[in-house]
Amino acid sequence: MEDLLYKAISYGRELGLEFIDIRIDDYTINSITIRDSAVTSSSINVKGASIRVLSEGVIGFAATGIVNKDSLKRAIDSAYRQVKAFKGLTEKMGVYTVSSRHDVVKEKPIVDPRDVGFDVKISDLSELRDLISKLDSRIKATTINYADIAGRKYYISSEDRYIEQDMYYTWLYIWVSAREADILASARLETGTRQGYALFKKYGIEDIAKKIVGRVEKQFRAKTPRGGSFPVILAPEVVGVFTHEAFGHLAEADLTLSGSILRDKVGKKVASKLVTIVDDPLIPDAFGTFKYDDEGIEAYPVTIVEKGILKQLMTDRIYASITNSKPTGNARAQDYNVPPLIRMRTTYIKPGDMSIEELFEGIDFGYYVVSFRGGQANLDGTFQVGIQEAYEIVNGEIGDPVRNMSISGNTIETLHNVTGVAKDFEIGYGRCGKGQTVYVSDGGPHIRVEKLMVGGRA
Repeated sequence: MEDLLYKAISYGRELGLEFIDIRIDDYTINSITIRDSAVTSSSINVKGASIRVLSEGVIGFAATGIVNKDSLKRAIDSAYRQVKAFKGLTEKMGVYTVSSRHDVVKEKPIVDPRDVGFDVKISDLSELRDLISKLDSRIKATTINYADIAGRKYYISSEDRYIEQDMYYTWLYIWVSAREADILASARLETGTRQGYALFKKYGIEDIAKKIVGRVEKQFRAKTPRGGSFPVILAPEVVGVFTHEAFGHLAEADLTLSGSILRDKVGKKVASKLVTIVDDPLIPDAFGTFKYDDEGIEAYPVTIVEKGILKQLMTDRIYASITNSKPTGNARAQDYNVPPLIRMRTTYIKPGDMSIEELFEGIDFGYYVVSFRGGQANLDGTFQVGIQEAYEIVNGEIGDPVRNMSISGNTIETLHNVTGVAKDFEIGYGRCGKGQTVYVSDGGPHIRVEKLMVGGRA
């Protein structure tokens, strides 16, 4: 592979290109879906190459599902034809260049998922489905989606940068719905690991089943929340989705320059001094952990907000060139068919120095928000998050569960209202869509927001 790629780079140089890089994907995706008693499965081998070229301020891109000398040459020619066709018609762009580097990054999963048959995986997932149904007869429908990805990525550039990197993702998503009399309830659970087929060793089938069934069970005895502005304690799962969706996307340089509320805020206060937000590729066993991004750039932690001050945006090679900064290792692509975009890795609020119990002190009435159901955020900083597990806080103590709740507001205003950050820390696992889908993690500690809008009855 290395010799083949170097010959392709040499061909690009012969064309007089200022910059050329090539990405190769070579991995397998195994997926299983169980909907009640119906089971479907698939195995897909993903292998192909993407080519990106730069000449006279114009970038061209091409992809091919065949990796050999002739197909790579044709893809380079195709990308170069784009450059010539658009020359003088678009705004000139650049690509931040770096020094030569050769590296091979190997990972050792606990169990390589390619060594585990579909029969074993389906048996484990069926056991999980059966246990969920057994734990609560009110559950009427269960859907389990499972996927594992295992293989290798290759990267080479005209800077004499050559990277090989293993990749492993195992992902599990469960959705259940239940009914008791005229009350409908539903719950979701999403989790994962980078350790291969080790998900049920990490959590345990029984623990996963009890967790999602517990979320449903609480909804049957829950009350509807009051509507209005209240003190709210956010648990790590909700902190993570808020940090990722409501804030993190605003700090991706392509979206920042497209008009996000953070566009003119670098160096300015955007949060309470208790808040430090990091996007980190080094957290053990997180979906966002890797040594090099999809542009062959060394991935390192980015402190986006430090003690309330917006310090840095996440960039790729292109936006590093535009903003006269360094690339941060945040370029990620769903697969070889598409060019990389600026994407988050593992985004979190850094732990503070308070105990969780201290966060609750002094709250006469408020809410403890544990788990989310979905949500949306906008470039103007407004957000809304649906909540599937939450509780009243009464006189500093956790009270009755509530259902059909949402939280909403303005991201920067909410971050300014953070008055307590605990010293615990958890991360979650999920997928992020931005025209492309990539696996990400997010999380943080428990935090206290002094005022947050809660949706419910007035």
